[in-house]
Amino acid sequence: MSMDGLEDTAPARAKPALVYPLGEPPEPGAARAIAPGVYWVRMPLPFVLQAINLWLIEDGDGWTIVDTGVALEESRDFWRKIFDEVLGGKPVTRVICTHMHPDHIGLAGWICRKFGAQLWMSRLEYITGRMLVADTGRQAPEEGVRFYRGAGWEDADIERYKKRFGGFGQAVSRMPEAYHRLSDGDVIEIGGRAWRIITGNGHSPDHVCLWQEELKLFISGDQVLPRISSNVSVFPTEPESDPLTDWIESCKKLRAAIPNDVLVLPAHNEPFHGLHERLDHLVEGHEKALARVLSRLREAPRRAVDLFGALFARKIGSDLVGMATGEAIAHANCLIGRGLARAVTDEAGVVRYESV
Repeated sequence: MSMDGLEDTAPARAKPALVYPLGEPPEPGAARAIAPGVYWVRMPLPFVLQAINLWLIEDGDGWTIVDTGVALEESRDFWRKIFDEVLGGKPVTRVICTHMHPDHIGLAGWICRKFGAQLWMSRLEYITGRMLVADTGRQAPEEGVRFYRGAGWEDADIERYKKRFGGFGQAVSRMPEAYHRLSDGDVIEIGGRAWRIITGNGHSPDHVCLWQEELKLFISGDQVLPRISSNVSVFPTEPESDPLTDWIESCKKLRAAIPNDVLVLPAHNEPFHGLHERLDHLVEGHEKALARVLSRLREAPRRAVDLFGALFARKIGSDLVGMATGEAIAHANCLIGRGLARAVTDEAGVVRYESV
């Protein structure tokens, strides 16, 4: 499933007036030059978000691809068209995946095997992706059932969770058995230019972004999106984690490290100018959401599902209840980490959060 798509809710201030200089996106199966040696590719998605942006970079005698799309035959056909019509007879020599969600790694293995290319990712993203793919065909774990019952899910929601569990691998072609590790602060050469690796956390374990100073380009993946907020969730595998604090700190880190005059190349929506304004808005929006959640907890103890109204402008249907629950618990855990709330579990295993 896609891990983005919930719109910003009740922002702390008006959304910044971002600038989108490139106009309409390219059609699937086409590539548009946006800077010397850098091309914008767009692929369809079968999720709430309907498309993902991918990037081709000329790299000497070959090409580097950044992110790949979901493992759909339709996407393979679009890639085949690009291989035939855009690459000029040169092979793909490297595939960089910003993180391990299926819309980013879905076709990485297929492309790597087709060209004998090497996969480049951060270690934690690679290992987590391999772990989630390995869940394919397994039954939903009891820990997951307890986690979501504790959050307030009804029986129908639990049954959907059980039915969908293990679906991650269905959207991912077989991942390569080896990879090249990317770490925060690395500088790699692509096409004769230095690209600096800057990692972020919260949306995924160790998300890779790429900054090219000379071209003033910043490939942000899902770490910075212009119109939607990346999903920041707690999952059953680490129920007491605090990804929202990680996310907020990552936004501040990127703001301090990357100049505001870059063209941001996000995974979803269109490339834009206004990185610092967007990062400020994301942080302020979450801080405002935390204040709303805390206000609800001061009225009465709440389950995770009782916090949806404080966080989301839209009604949460069955297709989004997983992401919404993860985000609600992320906000509650952040407040717990700040010493402003606590979690109390009753005899039935239901978790209620209350202010301290």
